[in-house]
Amino acid sequence: MEFKDLEIFQLVAEKGTVTEAAKELNYVQSNITSRIQKLEAELNTPLFNRHRRGMTLTPEGKKLLAYSKKVLLLTDEMKRSVLNKNEPSGKLEIGTVETVYHLPDILSSYIKSYKNVDLSLITGVTENLEEEVLNHKLDGAFITASNVHPDLECYEVFDEELVLISGTQNPTLEQLKNEPFLCFRKGCGYRARLEIWYQDQNITPQKVLEFGTLETILRSVAMGLGVSFVPKSAVAHLERNGEILCHPLPSEYSKVKTVFVRRADAYLTSTIEKFIETIEQNR
Repeated sequence: MEFKDLEIFQLVAEKGTVTEAAKELNYVQSNITSRIQKLEAELNTPLFNRHRRGMTLTPEGKKLLAYSKKVLLLTDEMKRSVLNKNEPSGKLEIGTVETVYHLPDILSSYIKSYKNVDLSLITGVTENLEEEVLNHKLDGAFITASNVHPDLECYEVFDEELVLISGTQNPTLEQLKNEPFLCFRKGCGYRARLEIWYQDQNITPQKVLEFGTLETILRSVAMGLGVSFVPKSAVAHLERNGEILCHPLPSEYSKVKTVFVRRADAYLTSTIEKFIETIEQNR
């Protein structure tokens, strides 16, 4: 059994068709098909159910998928573990919530120092990013610290103050209680904090509007569409320009930590080790 066969098997399982897998790998379809057939012959069991709309895993195929993910993960870890510690290289996939104020400084410093690393950045909400790290889909992520999973190791990045923001039309906190709540989707640490405040104040927002980007939320708040709960550092310039108003809430709701997390049991490769060092240097 070859590692490449397992990689092809995983991709076909993910895409659901030989055609899509071949397109992704830039292989001819017959090559993909023969690799799958070879694997099935070697294991003496069908791995896929074939039908007109594509291919789905058999029960045996699902078992193999779980094992192949572990095998390929360990193989990748083995390769990276023998790289020169002083010259990190290869891929580094990092996740982040949208509001990490110091992130550009961290990324700039890291990229300039380690030019052989192919760093990619994915944005999301805390809950989803945690799950991606736990499932080995990300090497690490910047998240809001709150009940972090025990299998994750945390590195403090900075402390942050959250503020309730509104347009300039509603100057008092009391006037904001019935305004629409503009936020990221469920799983966002900031949203969870404000929902706790609403609950403690016996407030039920009449409308909750979910957005995909911080920029859209801030622009909508400035236009008077509702309120949001965001890091003060992310909106200080808007407050100075008179585009929004910031309303402080008690510290039990507003004080948060941004942390960087990685799997505690994952091998500490040189790429991630140097990234953590860069974070600590830019704190």
